[in-house]
Amino acid sequence: MKGFFTWFKSNTKMKRWLCLVLVGMVFVCYGIATILTKKEMEIMDIAKIVVLFVLGFTITVIGIVYAQKRTLEMLIEASDMRLEKGRRDINIKSLIFNKKVYDKGPKVVVIGGGQGINTVLKGLKNYTSNITAIVTVSDYGKDPSQARRQLNLLPIEDIRDSIVALSYNEEIMEGLMNLKLTNNQLGDLTFSELYLYAIKKLYGDFTNAVEKSSNILNMIGKVLPVTLDEFKICAELENGMVVEEKEKIAEMVYEKVTKINRIYINPSNCIPAPGVLEAIKDAEAIILGPGSLYTNVIPNLLVKNVSKTIKDSKAIKIYISNIMTEQGQTDNYSVSDHIQAIIDHAGENIIDYCIYDTGEVIPEYVRRYNKNGQDLVEQDAQKCRDKGIKLLKENLSIITQESIRHNPKAVAEAITQIICDDLKFKDKQNDPQYIMLKTRLKEEKMKKKNLQPIFKVKQNSKHDKEEKKESKFNLKYKDRIESIQTSEERRIENRSKMEWNNKD
Repeated sequence: MKGFFTWFKSNTKMKRWLCLVLVGMVFVCYGIATILTKKEMEIMDIAKIVVLFVLGFTITVIGIVYAQKRTLEMLIEASDMRLEKGRRDINIKSLIFNKKVYDKGPKVVVIGGGQGINTVLKGLKNYTSNITAIVTVSDYGKDPSQARRQLNLLPIEDIRDSIVALSYNEEIMEGLMNLKLTNNQLGDLTFSELYLYAIKKLYGDFTNAVEKSSNILNMIGKVLPVTLDEFKICAELENGMVVEEKEKIAEMVYEKVTKINRIYINPSNCIPAPGVLEAIKDAEAIILGPGSLYTNVIPNLLVKNVSKTIKDSKAIKIYISNIMTEQGQTDNYSVSDHIQAIIDHAGENIIDYCIYDTGEVIPEYVRRYNKNGQDLVEQDAQKCRDKGIKLLKENLSIITQESIRHNPKAVAEAITQIICDDLKFKDKQNDPQYIMLKTRLKEEKMKKKNLQPIFKVKQNSKHDKEEKKESKFNLKYKDRIESIQTSEERRIENRSKMEWNNKD
């Protein structure tokens, strides 16, 4: 009985359709009662009854149809955990994201490490469940804690962060995985280390244990370490010096005023973890980056047979370029320099597409990076095209915690658009993948359009016409630029006044 009354709550939006059904039934019943009670009927009476019947049945059918539609929408709201909290624009088309169809989404492999790979995973999980994250285990060489040594645990920081990125509720999962266990007997272990140790004991294999976690932790997709072999990331610098500790590479490059000539892993014959090559072979799209070029992206490609399998794959190979250079790694690098470094280490045909940022970043944040020796990655599009790379320029940047980062939604939309275009090129417009991705993209673009301010430009004067020709960058950051200019003018004015007073 309690469940019955939930249909009449204001947020269910069901009362209107139930009332419509009742009104229709009243019309129909009135028509039937008129037929039964009247002994004689004139033409007008018959016409009135016919109208009541037609109107009653029509209203009843409309009420039932929309009540069923609303029931399905409520079912989606209650069961589909991918939908945003408090979302009010659910419609019947959202059934396309039901798990059975959703799991038929494109098979995407994301290769990388650090914060970059997690940015891609956070966005892509809204478009497909068939995600495999192949993660660099690059923290070998660091002194493990005593508790980790006793349990013989692998360095799992990157794996843990990718598990968090693929979870339904990132905030709760992050708190759980990073929870420090303060019990004296457990040392300084976190819950994630203890969990992966326990599940490894259960399944007997670390890779299998991590893969099974996708079901146990109710994740979207799965995470695989690129290799189970212990290795170090080493760098050979242009001055001939060799650095064998990943953490010291940037420091030595900066101190010696040199560049990285090449990166290699030691030992060089590391074998891919079980399932890595199979995931790459089955993939429909392979994503490289963003992230530290020489310590998070390229090392994965140096593991035995990984780059060869990528090149042999029929999947779309997409590289997400960094927005900012990285001191000691990619100083003064352009987009084409990033691509060339990957080609130098992994060979040709490793990248089909490159997605790069428009470079429209708030100037004051760029200045902060400039102080640390970093700058915007130069956009030399023509050099990239000369390498046979197709380019997609998108507004990818977002300011998060005072830092310039990739926007997970924008990155995922750009990747999905490339996949959609490829499916369309292959005449797969009726494929469930294409329909699902295209519908989702349309919804996201509509939401963006509704959030964007509308600029009304009147063309009544020369000034107005010039204003219309302003770049997207100027329009986006007009207030900020004016504020900076005003502050600069005041500073110069105050300085002039001080100099004048000093003369007096």
